[in-house]
Amino acid sequence: MFTGLIEITGTIRERKMSGGNGKLVLSPRKPFQGELRNGDSIACNGCCLTLERVLGDGSFEFHVMEETLRRTNLGSLPLGAAVNMERSMRVGGRLDGHIVTGHIDGTGRFLGTRRRGADLEAWIELPEVLKPYMISKGCIAIDGISLTPVEVTADSFSVHLIPLTTDETALTERKTGDLINLESDLLAKYVRHQLALMGYGEKSTVTMDTLLNAGW
Repeated sequence: MFTGLIEITGTIRERKMSGGNGKLVLSPRKPFQGELRNGDSIACNGCCLTLERVLGDGSFEFHVMEETLRRTNLGSLPLGAAVNMERSMRVGGRLDGHIVTGHIDGTGRFLGTRRRGADLEAWIELPEVLKPYMISKGCIAIDGISLTPVEVTADSFSVHLIPLTTDETALTERKTGDLINLESDLLAKYVRHQLALMGYGEKSTVTMDTLLNAGW
């Protein structure tokens, strides 16, 4: 589990495939605080990866599957592009962001930014798969950053970025049209799944008799 609070940023140094899997090498712009071990989980642009080894120059090498590169922006961003990184949360640690699993639900295109006072308003394409879970003032992980949707339209949504976010993450280095990794709120996914199992939804079979028999 992660919190969506970015610790450091790095750059994509190398990406190579061999069959259905490959290697991804990221060069951190500054070191993590504390010891790193082979096998540690690190969210890279919000995608949970397992650290395979630390190279002699301090770069991180990860084993990646073809699906990881195909379904996230780690496969489309150019070499040298910036990446957000966060180590997994320790049990008993502070949850200052929200619960982030590191499992990317989908990607959306970065649509651009505009200034809103001291903050920056960013707009991102809303993919169909995330629409059921997206609400204003809810939770969303954008390239691994815990953020709050402000305005949600039929096909896009906005978030406001405070100066700390713009200074300490890679999001403002994205260009219009770049793919952004998105992970919706874990609790919303479970609630929707359970309601569907109970018959609630677009094809609901609940009737007034159902409600009366249930005690309503």
